Amino acid sequence: MDMEEQKKILKSPLIPISQDVDTCQSKNGNKKDEVLAEVKKQLALAGPLMTMNLLVNCLQVISVMFVGHLGELSLAGASMATSFASVTGFSLLIGMASALDTFCGQSYGAKEYHMLGIHMQRAMIVLLLVCIPLASIWANAGQILLFFGQDPEISAEAGRYARFMIPSIFAYALFQCHVRFLQTQNNVLPMMVSSGCTALAHILICWLLVFKSGLGNKGAAVANAISYWINALLLIIYVRKSPSCKKTWTGFSREALNGIPTFLNLSIPSAVMLSLEIWSFEGMVLLSGLLPNPKLETSVLSISLNTCSLVYMIPLGLSGAISTRVSNEVGARRPRRATLAVGVSVSLVATEGIIVATVLILGRNIWGYCYSTEEKVVKYVGQMLILLAASHFFDGIQSVLSGTARGCGWQKIGAFVNLGAYYLIGIPTGILLAFVYHIGGKGLWVGIIVALFMQALFLAIITLRTDWGKEVQKATDRVDNTKISTLS
Repeated sequence: MDMEEQKKILKSPLIPISQDVDTCQSKNGNKKDEVLAEVKKQLALAGPLMTMNLLVNCLQVISVMFVGHLGELSLAGASMATSFASVTGFSLLIGMASALDTFCGQSYGAKEYHMLGIHMQRAMIVLLLVCIPLASIWANAGQILLFFGQDPEISAEAGRYARFMIPSIFAYALFQCHVRFLQTQNNVLPMMVSSGCTALAHILICWLLVFKSGLGNKGAAVANAISYWINALLLIIYVRKSPSCKKTWTGFSREALNGIPTFLNLSIPSAVMLSLEIWSFEGMVLLSGLLPNPKLETSVLSISLNTCSLVYMIPLGLSGAISTRVSNEVGARRPRRATLAVGVSVSLVATEGIIVATVLILGRNIWGYCYSTEEKVVKYVGQMLILLAASHFFDGIQSVLSGTARGCGWQKIGAFVNLGAYYLIGIPTGILLAFVYHIGGKGLWVGIIVALFMQALFLAIITLRTDWGKEVQKATDRVDNTKISTLS
């Protein structure tokens, strides 16, 4: 059979795509029951994902906490290295791996189960290769930080910490690939369990390596690497041994070497889409160091960013849930259910945003004491939390709409949206308010709010104007084309 015949067979499904079936089901079914069923599906996905994300983020927090007992310089170096690693490594790997939200999710919906394993292997190959230049960057972190004007002593300490973290980046790449592989199958509990076990073990590992081994703060970096490898290996073993992955993991195959350009076509925009967003938040903290009274501004902006990251775990879980639901439904040729899933997800995250924003505003006068006993810091944090409440609401909306974009394969559009929202509108607004109108750190955070609002607005317009029937056809073509590229 030649290639042209293969293409004709693959592009001619035995059961034609029919939106009428989807529409008929909606007429015969109870709308309220469908909505409740969708809510249950998304919460069942989002809950474990929220917990997993929180536990994984806790690994770095726990390490920095242990290092904090060694002295101010050790803490500053570890904190700077952790931020450097997030910006130059972890965020890129998360972004690239999120291309599997599209490929694996749509293949699973189309019941092309064996393709999930092929997609994951392809992602592992690409991400592990990307880790090599990233490891080189981490190895020279001290010199890079010094080049950008950071304190020489802190830069040197951060450079040593980053070098000991290098093994963790390879584990993180494998971990992210397996997370997406399982998530798109609606199999999220194993990820939560493995992350929980890892977090508990990490406390003991940190204690031994930081205080008992004589490694000091470098021990915390080694502990990170060990814990990331434990988490990755637990998922690797689960995928290869669990009966639930029997259809989707059929062993290593040379087919994964084919179609790498197709994967890169989505994974690179995915990485750009996420990195543009993360870099803007980190950039605001760096800009705060240029304001009058930089110690106060930087401290408060850092506290605000940490608080924002903590509460963001909730919409991040919903973002992963809607990405899976949309990709599964368009892959299964059910456009109406995909639309329903998006509507439910936006409603859930809007409700969550209002509740969390209310809690932040009510607790604004006491939250600062968790970080400092200085009254001026606590008072400033209280003022920032009002702004943070607004930013969290819009952050939640954009998060689920970004999840929708990943589920549909709109990563290129998302990258342009983020570029415009943050770097053409939000950041310039923040700089204008902070440095021209002298509003300070609050002005920088208003710029973030503007960026998040514009990001949510642009993505909402795109989603509302979407022809879901065409998205189903695109998903079908994508699944068929990946099969063809695998065979070629």
